[in-house]
Amino acid sequence: MKVLVIGTGYVGLNTGVALAYLGHKVTCLDVDERKIKMLQDCKAPIYEPHLDTMLELACPNIQYTTNYDEADIAITDVVFISVGTPSLMDGSANLEYVRQAAHSVGSRLNDHFTVVVNKSTVPIGSGHWVSAIVRDAYIESHGHKPDGNYAIASNPEFLRQGSALADTFYPDRIVVGASDARAIDVLTNLYRPLLNQDFAAPDCLPRPEGMGAVPVVTCDLASAELIKYAANSFLALKISYINEIAALSDKVGADINQVARGIGLDSRIGPRFLNPGIGWGGSCFGKDTAALVATAKEYNLEMPIVAAARDVNYRLRDTVVENLQAELKILKGRTVTLLGLAFKPNTDDLRDAPSIDIAKKLIQRGAKVRAHDPVAIENMKRQYPELEIEYFQDANEAVSDCDAVVLVTEWPEYRKLDWKALKSRIAVLDGRYFLNLG
Repeated sequence: MKVLVIGTGYVGLNTGVALAYLGHKVTCLDVDERKIKMLQDCKAPIYEPHLDTMLELACPNIQYTTNYDEADIAITDVVFISVGTPSLMDGSANLEYVRQAAHSVGSRLNDHFTVVVNKSTVPIGSGHWVSAIVRDAYIESHGHKPDGNYAIASNPEFLRQGSALADTFYPDRIVVGASDARAIDVLTNLYRPLLNQDFAAPDCLPRPEGMGAVPVVTCDLASAELIKYAANSFLALKISYINEIAALSDKVGADINQVARGIGLDSRIGPRFLNPGIGWGGSCFGKDTAALVATAKEYNLEMPIVAAARDVNYRLRDTVVENLQAELKILKGRTVTLLGLAFKPNTDDLRDAPSIDIAKKLIQRGAKVRAHDPVAIENMKRQYPELEIEYFQDANEAVSDCDAVVLVTEWPEYRKLDWKALKSRIAVLDGRYFLNLG
């Protein structure tokens, strides 16, 4: 099939590369000229394991552009809108990029049947809103109403940064929401190799042992949109819950890792997302929980459980600084090293990363902040130039001659540091319950 992916962020780029590897003819479009130039040179603009390799493998079936007219929308089978939907001040999603993309697509549709897919995480009801934008743009461009030549669908993503390609090739499920049966048929055929798991797995991403056919959930637009928000909010809730238990565990002298293991072995609960620490960050959980609470308010509903999960999570960032102050007594003039800047390992993404809030709070209290991260330092420098942080390329140098170390991101290489020696001379705070500090 001929596919257009609008937006080359984590979702759009990984989706486009995977579909091209599966044999579809894919065009990735982005207004960011720097990104497109890098992709045209077969260089990944984001850090994601195996993405460089997959860019090479997908090369025969993929092209990149900043120009909608070059994308041949009039003869495209599927258009994925995969642009950013950042949070506004009230927690609702900013849909301006979605609006721009939908208008650009609608004005270029023609007689060829095209499925326009919301791949971005969008509030419930956005499918109907996008449909209206596409229709109005089509009328404005063509001078008459469209005659069944397009359909709107919702196809939410469930990708984890750091394993986005594996999640694309080997998903738990694929969700397709649409009111037009033709759209469901087109997307089911598009994903057929993934559903059947009969494609040749790339060497860098072997098929998990025992992987069988992937279930597909077909439903209406609103249900598909809510599935995404409900799933992310539930996962965020699990993380906040185990962190509340971790706080009590510290007070009573229990081992939170053993507590989490004992809980997770219950098949009704499961072990995933029961990792205690300083909470979640990234592009999804904070934004999606805020949007779910904001959407509920539009219908005069409260969501106290989701709101509480958010409160617990963001309070953890204050707790890190308070625990450091309790240990050091005085933060002013102290040197504190943060190990890890990205919100999780295997990504350079800083969106809603705990490291940013922790660094700001430490600086506000007069501490000198150092930092190390295997891949996210350049992003931090570029995105937060105002933060007075001393960056180190070597973790051992970063932890020398400081008063305290906070492990913020559980990169595996941090386990190799001599923590016993460090703990004997400085304050050490394991923000992820990741180290065996004795």
